[in-house]
Parts: sequence; C-alpha cells; structure tokens
Amino acid sequence: MLDLAAELVAIPSVSHHEGRIADTVEEALRSCPWLQVDRIEDNVVARSDHGRGQRLLLAGHLDTVPPAGGNETARVDGAVLYGLGASDMKGGVATFLRLAAAIPEPGVDVTWCFYACEEVAQRFNGLRRLWEIAPGLLDADAAVLGEPTGGLVEAGCQGTMRVRLTLTGVRAHTARPFMGRNAVHRLGPLLAAVTGYEGRRPVLDGCTYAEQLQVVEITGGVAGNVVPDRASLLLNHRFAPDRSVEEAERGLHRLFDPYLEPEDEWTVEDASPGAPPGLDHPLLADLVAATGAPPRAKVGWSDVATFWEHGIPAANFGPADPLLAHTPGEHVSADELAHVQRVLEGLLRTSRDRT
Repeated sequence: MLDLAAELVAIPSVSHHEGRIADTVEEALRSCPWLQVDRIEDNVVARSDHGRGQRLLLAGHLDTVPPAGGNETARVDGAVLYGLGASDMKGGVATFLRLAAAIPEPGVDVTWCFYACEEVAQRFNGLRRLWEIAPGLLDADAAVLGEPTGGLVEAGCQGTMRVRLTLTGVRAHTARPFMGRNAVHRLGPLLAAVTGYEGRRPVLDGCTYAEQLQVVEITGGVAGNVVPDRASLLLNHRFAPDRSVEEAERGLHRLFDPYLEPEDEWTVEDASPGAPPGLDHPLLADLVAATGAPPRAKVGWSDVATFWEHGIPAANFGPADPLLAHTPGEHVSADELAHVQRVLEGLLRTSRDRT
C-alpha cells in the first residue's frame, strides 16, 4: 500500500494538471472486469452492478496544492511516506484503488469516484462537473470521502465564505493628510473586531463545530506620498452546518456594519454551505462502529457538503493527520493506510446484512 501511495505522490497533479494521475487511476480500474469505468475529462468513475439493495460511493480528489519546501518528490523513510499529497489525499486514493481491486463481490454495490480540482475554486470542481455532465454516475445511498482524518470519522463539514470589504477615503498628499481621509486607517476597527471575534461552538449529534473568522488579505495604497482613498479586507469565515450561507452572512453584517459607511462595498466572493453530520444512515453508522471510536466534527469544508447538496449523506474518513494537509512535511504511515483499509474492507464485505 505504501508503494502504491508513493507511486501516486510521484505523479505531479497540482490542480488543473491531473491528466497523468487520472490516466494511472483509469488504467488500474479498467483492470477490474467487474467494474464499469467512465472517464469524463480528468474525472474517473467506476461502478459495480451486482443488484445489491444499497450503493456506497467512495470518492477522492486527485489534485494537490502547489509544492512547498521540496516536497514534490516522494520519499519513503521506514514505514512513512513523505511528499506532496501524501496526506491530502493520495494516501486515501491509494487505499480506494487497492480496495477496488481486492473486493470483486462487495456486500453493497460500490461506486469509486476520483475527481479533479478540489483544491481550487468551486467552479472548477470535478465532482460538480460530473453532476452537471453525468449525474447518473453519482447515484448512491451514502458516500465516504477519503479526506485525511487520522482514521476517525469526521462528520459533516463547516460552511465557508469569503467576503471582501472595501472601504473608501479621500486621496491627499501625505504632507497634508488633513486634506484627505486614509482608507487604510479605517481598517483598524475591522481588524480589532476580527481579533476579538469569538466563534460559536454548536454541538450537533455530539460533534462540536468551532466557527472561525480570519483576515486572509489586505490591499491598499497608491504611492509612497499619497493618502490612500481605497483599502480592502478579505475575510474567510468558517461557519457551522446549523446555519445557512445567508444566516452566516447576516452574522458578519452584525459584526462589521457599525464600521461601514454607505460608500463602502461588501462583496461575497464565494460561499459554500456546510453539511450536518448525517451519521444516522445505516452505512455511515456502520462505518463509525467499525472504527471503534466516536466521530468528531469536520471543522473545515469538504465535498461532503456537495454530496449533501444532492441528497446523499456522507462522511469524511481517510488516512493521515488532517493537520498535515498543505504543509511541506505532510506524510502518511503504513499503519494509517492499513487501518483505513481494514475498516473499509470490513464495511464493504459485511454490508450485505444491511440490504
């Protein structure tokens, strides 16, 4: 398993450049005669058709963020694989490919879905493209997304929103600032509001979702001797799945409206709702039971929300520590891969009793 994961890590697949790894995945799945394989752009879907009573979809994205610190090279040290995508999420992809080849007669029908462009803007997301082009390929009763979770079930996910606040001022010479109004200085109270922000921590089905708010970009300035007349703040808000996008935005308005004026601009640059835990589905409840540990909340966003949007309950479950995702030192161990493989193999082989 570690060798297969290392082979995948060695294939560069930064978002929008997944062609080679999609070729590798497609070839592996086409070697399984019990699977019907479809390739749409750089998204690969393989389906069994045994006439079972339920269908479980297992999905993993093929892309990575750009390399950092030389981690584009796969390196195995003992029983640990280091390299770009080792944790997010080529370890999970390797596990799914191994299981697809190892279980020709699962107790439920299975759909294996490998897709592109998860790490970039939603308009490029390969899973969304599949729903646009061939939604029938994604029909399922429940889904498991192979995001890194440390071998625990992470339930649902939080919503995410990026809001840009653009404040206005009056341009002037810096030698005579009293003739103008500095738009950058106006950002101060907004920054203080973010610094003092205390997010909600709602508990849903025993899982605590801790809301977050961060400034991710500040822009402003004209020249070294000019009082700037415009400045903007880009905020990223992670909100619990008990609130809609509209409710989360209203919460931000309550926080920032006291500092805004009629000429200022409020722009939602992108937003995606979250997903509730959804672990009451029998297949997902069995998954939790098979791990032998209680679930926890997914405090980030994942495509579990995309499945929920289309009426499919889903959970995150995969190898590797999620805190390592997108870091120069991300890695996954052979033990982590083996644990996830054992849990999922048991689920796929024994789920016949639930149909």
